[in-house]
Amino acid sequence: MLHRKQYRVAVRVTIMVLALTLTACGTQENTGSTESVKSTETVENTETVKGTETVESTETIENVEIIEAMVSESAAPQGTANVTPQMQPVEYTNLQQITLDSTWDYADHSKINTGAAVLYRAPEESGRKGIVIGVNAGHGTVGGSKVKTLCHPDGSAKVTGGSTAAGAMEAAAVSGGMTFQDGTPEREVTLRMAQILRDKLLSSGYDVLMLRDSEDVQLDNVARTVICNNVADCHIALHWDSGDGKNYDKGCFYISVPEALKNMEPVASHWQQHDTLGTDLVEGLREQGATIYGKGHMGIDLTQTSYSTIPSVDMELGNAYSDHSDAALRLLAEGLLSGITAYFEQ
Repeated sequence: MLHRKQYRVAVRVTIMVLALTLTACGTQENTGSTESVKSTETVENTETVKGTETVESTETIENVEIIEAMVSESAAPQGTANVTPQMQPVEYTNLQQITLDSTWDYADHSKINTGAAVLYRAPEESGRKGIVIGVNAGHGTVGGSKVKTLCHPDGSAKVTGGSTAAGAMEAAAVSGGMTFQDGTPEREVTLRMAQILRDKLLSSGYDVLMLRDSEDVQLDNVARTVICNNVADCHIALHWDSGDGKNYDKGCFYISVPEALKNMEPVASHWQQHDTLGTDLVEGLREQGATIYGKGHMGIDLTQTSYSTIPSVDMELGNAYSDHSDAALRLLAEGLLSGITAYFEQ
């Protein structure tokens, strides 16, 4: 099945082919006609489709409006076959499970991919926007730390430290996460945070792609990112920082792309989108009174942003000493919702 963008391309290409056929037939059947055609325009169609190559088509079409009407009514011109596009746009159903498609770009870099994300559709009464927010509850893949995936699509080495040291070419497919000072595993808090954010997004008209909707999902970081690339309009991973040595709540920040990575694709084409989304999220959190760490961002080389082809950020919502009660998580969710709304209203 095809996405909505692919469907629009297919329909317009079909229209152009039909128009050229009619033009050729008219030339053969009306050789004696001296009537001039006054309505001629050049249609340039360039659509970038997630997970596919850019489709570029430039053709001269006569009376495009007439042709479009004929296609929409399934009317077959004399001497031609009835042309009806067979391809339909993807329209995901509520609670549909979405697995990794092996034909998607970078899918072959994933090592753990037997699980599925879950698509939640916003109710129509919420003023459904037709925007899909990818919400990634960090960690939560049993066995993920024992499997390695390439840090970068081109196989190059990591340029900064983090959960994986600089210079490494492979990283844990999904790390285990940290433990809060009260003994709560990070993976439990990120899932609860994702659920609260999901509900707020749905009530505000956003569809939500939950990359992890339960305690365990067998999708590594590459798989989660690639699914988001092809189904969602942005990708927000939820985490709390670890190993910072602080015994107090350090506050929120997003992981930005290091300068050394900004010339590597697909980072080069998307890092500015990542930064814009991250900045809006941080400002939304600030408006809700959340503590913001430093300048609100930190440059770290991550698998997520190294493979992302949509606006994508890792949001660090504090550290091991942060309050992770439901009340605190609801405040954070309000801030993230505000940032998401600001981003998509630009």
